[in-house]
Amino acid sequence: MDRVTVPMIQQKKEKGEKISVLTAYDFPFAKLVDEAGIDMILVGDSLGTVIQGKESTLPVTMDQMIYHTRMVTRAAKQALVVGDMPFMSYQTGMDATIENAGRFLKEAGAAAVKLEGGAGVVDRIAALTRYDIPVMAHIGLTPQSIHRMGGYKIQGRSPSQAKQLVADAKALESAGAFSLVLEGIPISVAQEITATVKIPTIGIGAGPDCDGQVLVLHDLLGLMTRFQPKFVRRYADLSTIASEAFRHFKSDVESGKFPSQEEGYQ
Repeated sequence: MDRVTVPMIQQKKEKGEKISVLTAYDFPFAKLVDEAGIDMILVGDSLGTVIQGKESTLPVTMDQMIYHTRMVTRAAKQALVVGDMPFMSYQTGMDATIENAGRFLKEAGAAAVKLEGGAGVVDRIAALTRYDIPVMAHIGLTPQSIHRMGGYKIQGRSPSQAKQLVADAKALESAGAFSLVLEGIPISVAQEITATVKIPTIGIGAGPDCDGQVLVLHDLLGLMTRFQPKFVRRYADLSTIASEAFRHFKSDVESGKFPSQEEGYQ
């Protein structure tokens, strides 16, 4: 399989082919995701909650994102890798936006970056695309805006909110975004946006009508046990499997069953 590129992702919408996206944050999982043929790997700032154990994504830094993205790009031989720009990496000004986005491509080996926000980041996306930095946009429930939204709440339920989301999607497309994450919005709104814009929409909690779907790896594998959003489908229960393995190891060590003579050197 050839390396997935930005034009290939855009062509999938034109052909009516669904797009698969998963997050990954390290070499071993990124390798497995890549070998499964997933189209895009998002190195999300969600690492703040699923890797670092924090309550939100806000504390995640640029250096941390670069560190994790490097690990993922070493593993990914086919998937298109997208680096997630963390809180305050693009809000402080255009120069900082361009410099930080450039780090994902230059230092970490990513092929694109992701920014949260609607009309307020149109100028950032336009600037980045002028410098040949592909951008995935992100609207709806944007985790970096939890304080403004009052928590992780579904967006776009009122007619005015829905209208604004459609307008934001059009503006982000015009600015040059190559794809658009729709998170935590009603199915009908996601359906309207997907039919309105020519760029692929990637849903997470946005229903089945988007051009593609993304899930957080640790949610999909059952490794996040603190909570389970309605939209998450757990394809495995690695948390239980791992816990059983750890208890088995402890028991074998305490009973002297591990290591055996065969597992030692002579």
